[in-house]
Amino acid sequence: MTFYTPNSSILCVGNGWFPTMPGGLNRYVYELTHQLASQGDNIELCGVGLPNTEPNSSIKLTNLAEPDSSLLQRLWLTRQNFKNRYLTHPDAINLHFSLYSLPLIYNLPKDVPLTFTFHGPWALESEREGAKKLGVWAKYWMEQRVYQRCDRFIVLSKAFGDILNKNYHIPWSKINIIPGGVDTHRFQSNLSRQQARQQLNFPQDRFILFTPRRLVHRMGISPLLQALANLKSSCPDVWLAIAGKGILREQLEQQATELELNHHVKFLGYLPDEQLPIAYQAADLTVVPSQSLEGFGLILLESLASGTPVLCTPVGGMPEILGKFTPELITDSTTIEAITFKLQAILTGEISLASRDACRYYASTHYDWLHIAQQVRKNLLANKRISS
Repeated sequence: MTFYTPNSSILCVGNGWFPTMPGGLNRYVYELTHQLASQGDNIELCGVGLPNTEPNSSIKLTNLAEPDSSLLQRLWLTRQNFKNRYLTHPDAINLHFSLYSLPLIYNLPKDVPLTFTFHGPWALESEREGAKKLGVWAKYWMEQRVYQRCDRFIVLSKAFGDILNKNYHIPWSKINIIPGGVDTHRFQSNLSRQQARQQLNFPQDRFILFTPRRLVHRMGISPLLQALANLKSSCPDVWLAIAGKGILREQLEQQATELELNHHVKFLGYLPDEQLPIAYQAADLTVVPSQSLEGFGLILLESLASGTPVLCTPVGGMPEILGKFTPELITDSTTIEAITFKLQAILTGEISLASRDACRYYASTHYDWLHIAQQVRKNLLANKRISS
């Protein structure tokens, strides 16, 4: 008789520690490892800037380096400190970031299935943000070296599966599409919109748009501001809350001032993680105006689980989420005009928004982390069997 092991040892190599280092990749790894551990597996997470232990958690943590060290020092320490990991011969290994996978890749046990979770094209993202050619080439080289060693890949959307296949020449036979998940206990509709607004000191009498984004070009905040400027005279009650930090904050604030949006926009800066579910519930609509390379869109799931509908651009994996639920809330393109058109239709009532209950039901039935983690686990351990 052959069957999967009920409890297994899984070694994960990530990037930084969430929530100290926020971001979609770090949140995904944090949630995945905790879900796997809660189901009884022996889990170890290796990464940069990790604490020695986490209270009330069975996950083993191995800190590879400190994030404020130089790049070369981080890479050298990663290789050295990885030798001190707890799970020297796990049942499966799951890599999540090429930079910290590269120093380890050729010293991993050859008989353990090695899966890379592809969160995005690191080199291409850097190129889109204006990085120098040498840096882009170095990142692409690192990605290629790591991917050549991996047995299979997980992507969160078909859109990123296509990039992995076309840009990195990984055959589809090695690629598995498993969407991201959302913690429906953490993100929920447990406050009224008025209560949430009161807690965050948001206006009570405005139509509130919310966007939690890194303030970089491809996230689309600049086109969103321009769209808002196009609407402010016909829809004077609209108000946009922008959560996040990044190199463009000063430039975007200046743009908002020049567009005379100071009465319509508030830059929240870094929003503490415990306030994020409250902010979703305070909003009438979450807007994700990405311009390129949005591999999945965890923001969409968090907002829906919190009971708030989402408007997005037709970028990356986002249409794969909303296309089955509210396709009318996907803009026709990434242009200012397309974003303006959809927002105006919503603000004037031409497009009706889904109810809080409908949003939450869709997120919880399709993307609950418990079920997503089980799919990931099955994939990671696909070649790990025992006989009796």
